[in-house]
Amino acid sequence: MITSLPNLLTLSRIAVIPVLVALFYVDGAPARWLACALFTAACITDYFDGYLARIWRQDSDFGRFLDPIADKLLVASTLFMLVAMEHVSGLGILPALVILCREILVSGLREFLAGVKLRVPVSRLAKWKTAIQMVAIGFLVVGEAGPSFLPTLTIGEIGLWVAAGLTLVTGYDYLLAGLRHMSGEAPASAKPPVKGVEPVRPAG
Repeated sequence: MITSLPNLLTLSRIAVIPVLVALFYVDGAPARWLACALFTAACITDYFDGYLARIWRQDSDFGRFLDPIADKLLVASTLFMLVAMEHVSGLGILPALVILCREILVSGLREFLAGVKLRVPVSRLAKWKTAIQMVAIGFLVVGEAGPSFLPTLTIGEIGLWVAAGLTLVTGYDYLLAGLRHMSGEAPASAKPPVKGVEPVRPAG
């Protein structure tokens, strides 16, 4: 059901993007902190929408479709604005590029594996990557508006590099799983299980 609370939380991550982007064009520390607060709140909904869907048994095809899209739109738009507004510059652009390329790669692989009735669960390492990535982006959004005693930009850039490193590792795992099922050596249903990949089960 589209109007269930888990789905509304997912939709809220998309709805906040225009406001978040607009705040990048507003000068002053309050706008930076407000943008960080909105980004943080959106990241928190990423946990609660899945949690509530499970405990309330409101898991749906719409939610499974929209959740990863909302995540990628939020991260991609924020990283784009950070680069455009030069909150991230120089070599700091590279980890942002790695993260964006990995998201595109994983999206394509998930679509392929769904076509052969296989699902790629989110690994523990991928969850750590996401957490570090979100924290790093939050620090970068605040930028120079952070407290003088805290090297906000440096913490954000280091976190982004760490997230990019984990992104390469988890992206490779997804790619390997996809390539094994693209080899055509046997029908997908006849192939031995691949680590991190499991058959799609009917909902309910």
